[in-house]
Amino acid sequence: MNTSSLSFLHSPFPTSSSFPPSFSFVVEAHSTTRRQDRTARHTRIRKKVEGTPERPRLSVFRSNKHLSVQVIDDTNMHTLASVSTMQKAVFEEFNYTAAPTVEVAKKVGEIIAKSCLEKGITKVAFDRGGYPYHGRVQALADAAREHGLEF
Repeated sequence: MNTSSLSFLHSPFPTSSSFPPSFSFVVEAHSTTRRQDRTARHTRIRKKVEGTPERPRLSVFRSNKHLSVQVIDDTNMHTLASVSTMQKAVFEEFNYTAAPTVEVAKKVGEIIAKSCLEKGITKVAFDRGGYPYHGRVQALADAAREHGLEF
């Protein structure tokens, strides 16, 4: 036998045709955005919290610039009351430039409570919308409770 044909037996490395090994192994990090995390929390909450005509759902939406609250009857798919800082009367009353503060959230909670009591709604199921129960969301809920809504 020819020694050049058996040279691969004495080599510590495999031949060039199989080296480097061709693996199609890709490592991907599982990353989600804060919005995706919030919507996932919100869907978990919505599985448990449902608005009925007797006890509608008080839904909170919080953005960087505004705060919005709706009282929703999920069985009839009807919004019974709503307040938002985007409404002209509410926006002009607060006259803030950056973002709604805790004081603004308290006032929005007071307005939604008064609006609900005018329509005969006293009990609601609170839907925090996937946001932590802290800061503006907590201030809104506390103000609504203080002004007559039962959670």
